[in-house]
Parts: sequence; structure tokens; C-alpha cells
Amino acid sequence: MPELPEVETIRQDMLKKVKGKKICKVEVKNEKPIHIPAPSQFVKKLEGKVFRDIFRRGKYLIVQINSTENLIFHLRLTGRLIFSPRGERNPEYTRIIFNFEDKSRLFFTDIRGFADVYLISEREWGEIPSLQSIGPEPLDPDFTLNEFENLLKGKKGKIKLLLMDQSFIAGIGNIYSQEALFRARIHPERNSSQLKKEEIKSLYENLLSVLREAISYRGSSVDTYVNLQGEKGEFEPYLQVYGRKGKSCKRCANPIVKKKIGGRGTYFCSKCQK
Repeated sequence: MPELPEVETIRQDMLKKVKGKKICKVEVKNEKPIHIPAPSQFVKKLEGKVFRDIFRRGKYLIVQINSTENLIFHLRLTGRLIFSPRGERNPEYTRIIFNFEDKSRLFFTDIRGFADVYLISEREWGEIPSLQSIGPEPLDPDFTLNEFENLLKGKKGKIKLLLMDQSFIAGIGNIYSQEALFRARIHPERNSSQLKKEEIKSLYENLLSVLREAISYRGSSVDTYVNLQGEKGEFEPYLQVYGRKGKSCKRCANPIVKKKIGGRGTYFCSKCQK
């Protein structure tokens, strides 16, 4: 599933490629991803409108259509947004096509069919509970070490699962929670309430660092993620622990272990991470 760095990469691409473009036609090839409104109203409300701005909230992409309505995408496992400057043939698994006046097109595709699309006003965000309850943005200037320490107060349970909780912090998933914990030398099953002050500081700094680094390399394509041009991200070779079961730890040469934590495959070094 695309996480914060991948969704942020797509957002930045959309600002360059589709911001300011006017929609002349919307083609719905599969109605399943459209939750609000009804597909016929979805098309009617969008045609003739402009992609005024593009924002991100956690793993959600939010396209401002006008002063009241937003087009919202949640890519989930296999959702993709692919831009075509010349209107090439539809990619596989195309669900929705946004045709712009200049003949360029934006394809929304989804192999597995789990992605979500909404066209709603901000006051209707309550219709998407996971968006309404989302936690703070880790790369926001206001997300300080002090705020991170305050968020952790009173929290219990495995630290990896807490980092992946979108109501705790926005946008962190299976890949970057593991990478941050490895860099901070914290075992993913450590109880959040037992972290020492210096460990919290290290986790905060490494979490922000790995997210920024991943964005600079345009994300990680460990699964199906591609950017707006259909290209894979370039950060995968720089992952220090994820996907490295049995390989030598980059710090101590101990074999990397894989274990299911909260139902998700989790990689860590049993020697370095305590």
C-alpha cells in the first residue's frame, strides 16, 4: 500500500501535471470505487470543473475542485493515478478516466479493486471516518519532538502497531514504521510505554529522516506503486531492513528476522533492536 512518501510524490507530480486543468469529460469504466455521490452525479458534478489544487492528508489525496467540493482518492493496496499528456490507450484495470480540455488524461486504475474515490464537501468528511479521525502529519513544521512525546504519553502496546495507527500519526505504514524503528535501534514489539526519553528522540528524528529521504527518491516500489508517470520509485535499494529476511544486518551482520506482528510481516535485527 502506498504510504506517505509515495502519496506525497504523486501529489507533487499532480501539482505539476494537472493543477489548473479543466475537465471536459469523465468516463467511469467501473463504478465500484465511487462511494459518494452516485456515479451519475459524480460525472455530472465534475465535468466542466477545474483541478484547482492538490493536497495530501496521510495516505489520502485531496483535489480541490471548487470552494466547497473535493475529489478524494485513497489508493489502498493497488490504486494508481497515471497521467497521459497525449491521451494514450487506457492502462490495464482503468476504473475512471478524467479527460482534460488540452487532450491530456488522468487514469485512475486499480488491480485489486479496493481503492476508494469520493466527491464531497469538507463538511461531509465525517462520511469517511478514517479521514476525519486522522492524526497529525509527521512532516508538518508543527510536529515537534515535544508533540511526539505528548502523543506517546499514556500509550501502551507494541510500538510498531502504534506507529501504523492512522489516528496516532498520519501516513505511516508497514514499510516506514520498520525502517524508522531499525534506524532508532528499537524492537518493533517494544511496549510504547517503556520507551526511554532518548529512544523517543531517536525514533522521532529517524522517522522524519526516512520519510524525507524516501520522498527525495520518489517512494518505494516494493509492490505495485508507481508515480504519476507510471515509473517506479527509487528508494527500495536504500531500505535498511524491510524485505531483508536472512540477509546480514547492515550494522552488526546478524541475520535479519521476519515475524508477523499484528498480522503484518515485520523485519528487524534481534541483536541491534532492543
